[in-house]
Amino acid sequence: MKKFVLLHVGFESPTEEVMSEWNKWFEMIAEFQNEGDNIGFGTGKEVTSETVNDLAWDVNALTGISIIEVESMEKAIELAKECPAITSVRVYELRQG
Repeated sequence: MKKFVLLHVGFESPTEEVMSEWNKWFEMIAEFQNEGDNIGFGTGKEVTSETVNDLAWDVNALTGISIIEVESMEKAIELAKECPAITSVRVYELRQG
């Protein structure tokens, strides 16, 4: 089994319907997770060596992560496709170190 991080991209004010879809998705992926592997983000900053800027809370915002353990990238993508993401889900395999 391999671990993957699913980065949730995009924000819109949630409706009850949207939250219901998210809750269904979280239930669907629960069997592939350890407890507490869904993390939501709040406001953020982008820091460079010379500046600190507010990150916009919009369709390009990183809004959370889910960590799953599945057999392949293909399975991780299959689960990500079911996610009710506002913009997209970015899928990364975690390196074992």
